[in-house]
Amino acid sequence: MGFSVSGSAAIVFVGLFVAFGMFYTATANGFENVHEAQDDRTDRTIVAQNTAIDLTLAEYNSTAEELTVRANNTGATELTVGDVDLLADNRYLSGYATEVDGDPDTDLWLPQERLTINASLGTDPGRVKLVTGPGVAATERTEVVT
Repeated sequence: MGFSVSGSAAIVFVGLFVAFGMFYTATANGFENVHEAQDDRTDRTIVAQNTAIDLTLAEYNSTAEELTVRANNTGATELTVGDVDLLADNRYLSGYATEVDGDPDTDLWLPQERLTINASLGTDPGRVKLVTGPGVAATERTEVVT
Protein backbone atom coordinates (compact mmCIF):
# COMPACT_ATOMS: atom_id res chain seq x y z
CA MET A 1 0.00 0.00 0.00
CA GLY A 2 2.83 2.44 0.65
CA PHE A 3 4.35 2.65 -2.82
CA SER A 4 1.15 2.65 -4.83
CA VAL A 5 -0.36 5.52 -2.81
CA SER A 6 2.89 7.48 -2.88
CA GLY A 7 3.43 6.83 -6.59
CA SER A 8 -0.10 7.83 -7.54
CA ALA A 9 0.12 10.94 -5.34
CA ALA A 10 3.39 11.90 -7.06
CA ILE A 11 1.79 11.45 -10.48
CA VAL A 12 -1.19 13.60 -9.43
CA PHE A 13 1.09 16.34 -8.07
CA VAL A 14 3.23 16.34 -11.23
CA GLY A 15 0.05 16.56 -13.31
CA LEU A 16 -1.21 19.48 -11.21
CA PHE A 17 2.17 21.21 -11.53
CA VAL A 18 2.14 20.84 -15.34
CA ALA A 19 -1.50 21.96 -15.54
CA PHE A 20 -0.79 25.05 -13.41
CA GLY A 21 2.22 25.89 -15.58
CA MET A 22 0.10 25.74 -18.73
CA PHE A 23 -2.72 27.74 -17.10
CA TYR A 24 -0.33 30.43 -15.85
CA THR A 25 1.39 30.76 -19.25
CA ALA A 26 -1.92 31.07 -21.09
CA THR A 27 -3.35 33.68 -18.73
CA ALA A 28 -0.12 35.70 -18.59
CA ASN A 29 0.05 35.81 -22.41
CA GLY A 30 -3.63 36.77 -22.60
CA PHE A 31 -3.23 39.61 -20.12
CA GLU A 32 -0.10 40.80 -21.93
CA ASN A 33 -1.93 40.85 -25.29
CA VAL A 34 -4.84 42.80 -23.80
CA HIS A 35 -2.45 45.31 -22.18
CA GLU A 36 -0.55 45.84 -25.47
CA ALA A 37 -3.83 46.36 -27.34
CA GLN A 38 -4.93 48.97 -24.79
CA ASP A 39 -1.57 50.75 -25.11
CA ASP A 40 -1.89 50.76 -28.92
CA ARG A 41 -5.40 52.19 -28.68
CA THR A 42 -4.18 54.91 -26.32
CA ASP A 43 -1.34 55.79 -28.70
CA ARG A 44 -3.72 56.01 -31.68
CA THR A 45 -6.08 58.22 -29.68
CA ILE A 46 -3.25 60.59 -28.72
CA VAL A 47 -2.09 60.81 -32.36
CA ALA A 48 -5.65 61.56 -33.51
CA GLN A 49 -6.05 64.24 -30.82
CA ASN A 50 -2.80 65.90 -31.90
CA THR A 51 -3.75 65.86 -35.60
CA ALA A 52 -5.46 68.85 -37.18
CA ILE A 53 -5.76 70.02 -40.78
CA ASP A 54 -7.22 73.15 -42.32
CA LEU A 55 -8.50 73.12 -45.90
CA THR A 56 -7.58 76.53 -47.26
CA LEU A 57 -8.54 76.02 -50.91
CA ALA A 58 -10.85 73.73 -52.86
CA GLU A 59 -10.99 75.08 -56.39
CA TYR A 60 -12.28 73.50 -59.60
CA ASN A 61 -10.97 74.98 -62.86
CA SER A 62 -13.72 74.27 -65.41
CA THR A 63 -11.51 75.18 -68.39
CA ALA A 64 -8.65 72.83 -67.45
CA GLU A 65 -11.02 70.36 -65.72
CA GLU A 66 -8.68 70.26 -62.73
CA LEU A 67 -9.34 70.21 -59.02
CA THR A 68 -6.84 71.93 -56.72
CA VAL A 69 -6.96 71.31 -52.98
CA ARG A 70 -4.67 72.99 -50.46
CA ALA A 71 -4.50 72.04 -46.81
CA ASN A 72 -2.30 73.07 -43.91
CA ASN A 73 -1.12 70.66 -41.23
CA THR A 74 -2.10 72.72 -38.17
CA GLY A 75 -1.63 69.93 -35.64
CA ALA A 76 1.43 68.57 -33.88
CA THR A 77 1.56 65.23 -35.72
CA GLU A 78 3.68 64.53 -38.76
CA LEU A 79 1.57 62.94 -41.46
CA THR A 80 2.34 60.73 -44.43
CA VAL A 81 1.10 61.99 -47.80
CA GLY A 82 0.52 58.42 -48.97
CA ASP A 83 -1.96 57.91 -46.12
CA VAL A 84 -4.02 60.98 -47.08
CA ASP A 85 -7.25 60.18 -48.95
CA LEU A 86 -9.22 62.58 -51.11
CA LEU A 87 -12.92 62.24 -51.73
CA ALA A 88 -14.65 64.44 -54.30
CA ASP A 89 -18.45 64.42 -54.13
CA ASN A 90 -18.33 61.08 -52.24
CA ARG A 91 -16.02 59.45 -54.81
CA TYR A 92 -12.61 58.18 -53.78
CA LEU A 93 -9.89 59.72 -55.96
CA SER A 94 -6.50 58.20 -56.68
CA GLY A 95 -3.59 58.93 -58.99
CA TYR A 96 -3.48 62.64 -58.28
CA ALA A 97 -0.36 64.81 -58.03
CA THR A 98 0.76 65.99 -54.59
CA GLU A 99 3.39 68.37 -53.31
CA VAL A 100 4.31 69.56 -49.83
CA ASP A 101 5.53 73.15 -49.71
CA GLY A 102 6.52 72.96 -53.39
CA ASP A 103 8.32 69.58 -53.15
CA PRO A 104 6.54 66.92 -55.26
CA ASP A 105 8.93 64.13 -54.19
CA THR A 106 8.33 64.08 -50.45
CA ASP A 107 5.93 61.78 -48.63
CA LEU A 108 6.28 63.57 -45.28
CA TRP A 109 3.81 66.30 -44.32
CA LEU A 110 5.14 68.02 -41.21
CA PRO A 111 3.28 70.45 -38.93
CA GLN A 112 2.91 73.97 -40.37
CA GLU A 113 3.46 72.73 -43.94
CA ARG A 114 1.02 73.00 -46.85
CA LEU A 115 -0.12 70.06 -48.96
CA THR A 116 -1.31 70.80 -52.50
CA ILE A 117 -3.26 68.21 -54.49
CA ASN A 118 -4.05 68.52 -58.20
CA ALA A 119 -6.51 66.06 -59.70
CA SER A 120 -8.08 65.81 -63.15
CA LEU A 121 -11.88 65.66 -63.04
CA GLY A 122 -14.49 65.95 -65.75
CA THR A 123 -17.03 67.85 -63.66
CA ASP A 124 -17.16 70.05 -60.59
CA PRO A 125 -17.46 67.74 -57.57
CA GLY A 126 -19.24 70.37 -55.46
CA ARG A 127 -17.34 69.47 -52.30
CA VAL A 128 -14.17 67.68 -51.29
CA LYS A 129 -13.12 65.81 -48.18
CA LEU A 130 -9.52 65.24 -47.13
CA VAL A 131 -8.90 62.40 -44.68
CA THR A 132 -5.56 61.89 -42.91
CA GLY A 133 -4.00 58.60 -41.84
CA PRO A 134 -5.10 59.01 -38.17
CA GLY A 135 -8.67 59.57 -39.39
CA VAL A 136 -8.96 63.33 -38.96
CA ALA A 137 -10.89 64.87 -41.85
CA ALA A 138 -11.86 68.27 -43.26
CA THR A 139 -14.58 69.05 -45.79
CA GLU A 140 -14.92 72.09 -48.01
CA ARG A 141 -17.19 73.23 -50.87
CA THR A 142 -15.44 73.76 -54.18
CA GLU A 143 -15.19 77.13 -55.84
CA VAL A 144 -15.53 77.06 -59.62
CA VAL A 145 -13.16 79.22 -61.68
CA THR A 146 -12.70 79.45 -65.42
